[in-house]
Amino acid sequence: MSELFAPSSISVSELNALAKALLEDHLAGLWIAGEVSNLTRAASGHYYFSLKDSRAQVRCAMFKGAAARLAKPLKEGDHIEVAGKISIYEARGEFQITVNEVRLKGLGQLYEAYERLKAQLQAEGAFAAELKKLLPARPQCIGIVTSLAAAALRDVVTTLKRRAPEIPVIVYPTSVQGAGSEFQIAQAIKTASQRAECDVLIVCRGGGSIEDLWAFNEEPVVRAIEACAIPIVSGVGHETDFTLADFVADVRAPTPTGAAELVSPNRQESLHRLAQAKGRLKTVLEQRYFDASQKLDWLARQIHHPHQKLDEQRTYIRKLAQTLSYSMTQNVRAHTARFERQTQALKHCRPDISVYRQDIDRFQTTLSHAFRQLLAHRRQSLTAQTALLEAVSPQQILERGFSVVKNTRGQVIRNADVLKQGQKLHITFADGETDVRVTKEQAQRELFD
Repeated sequence: MSELFAPSSISVSELNALAKALLEDHLAGLWIAGEVSNLTRAASGHYYFSLKDSRAQVRCAMFKGAAARLAKPLKEGDHIEVAGKISIYEARGEFQITVNEVRLKGLGQLYEAYERLKAQLQAEGAFAAELKKLLPARPQCIGIVTSLAAAALRDVVTTLKRRAPEIPVIVYPTSVQGAGSEFQIAQAIKTASQRAECDVLIVCRGGGSIEDLWAFNEEPVVRAIEACAIPIVSGVGHETDFTLADFVADVRAPTPTGAAELVSPNRQESLHRLAQAKGRLKTVLEQRYFDASQKLDWLARQIHHPHQKLDEQRTYIRKLAQTLSYSMTQNVRAHTARFERQTQALKHCRPDISVYRQDIDRFQTTLSHAFRQLLAHRRQSLTAQTALLEAVSPQQILERGFSVVKNTRGQVIRNADVLKQGQKLHITFADGETDVRVTKEQAQRELFD
């Protein structure tokens, strides 16, 4: 009867599945400390080992993806702390840990100190955005705080040489890992701040394990960065690595190379913008040149040659002379006609005109004499005007020994100060012309010669 109501049995696989579920649900998020033993690395890249202490051990498996994140390979006898999925390998019913993260034993205390210092700095406002200094757009000098033997220094210098080779670089050498390195880093930052030789400072080192980067979590380094008067870019480790130096720095870069790119202007972009500005300037200058040339051509068409002006004045004088001669002739004809009409009238009236005839004869004589005098006076005035015009004629000036000096563009030279050594000139004389060159050095030089 008792066997009838006894609970039904479960299979071994069901038992292992239940145990696996219980372990995974109730033992998540733990860090387990121990010594590496029975270490095996398969050809696939997976690690298999036991984690033991003085009284027990547990099997562990770390697959290739997690192993690739190790700062250095595991070795027999390492004292480590692991975190991962605590479960049962159902096929064999073996209790094991599938390891996802590994850290050297003792980092737990370091993390506690890290969190305490981080909380303290957060409360003090050391990470406040309003305290961050702006990076200069075009620094005159760049400082680097790192080890002279670090690959990060070569990466930073190579990047700066490629992007902005004209900017000088000052290196403040320091150890970046190991005992006491935090004090050396802090002193290098203080030295750079006191000397004020640079416009921006890069604090950097390459990637490594968390213990390799730990100096940048120490309070002396953090306080030195906070007190530095120069803007600081932190480039510590890889993109996934975060230290307290990253939080307190003015700008955090994912890598040392990224820090170099943040502080330096891109030379190619600057050259491209300069080329664009040069093109715009050339276009503006060409347009101004075309406008000035067009205006010069228009003004040149407004200038008349002295010969043309002289010809116009001669033509005008000839017209005046013709008008004067015509007016005098018409005046004589009018008076002659009037005289004839009066003579006819007198003939009809047959008055005694002997007295008047004498007056008429005298009037004719006076009129003829006056006309000759007036004509002589007008001719004399015309001759004087003609002589005056001939006197101011350029040809007459040349006849008196003067000459006209022009440059190669046909411009008249009025001042010897505008001449320069070796300049070619054209000289026009009263009879003939010739080309010469200037042999005396002059201070002022022609713009286009």
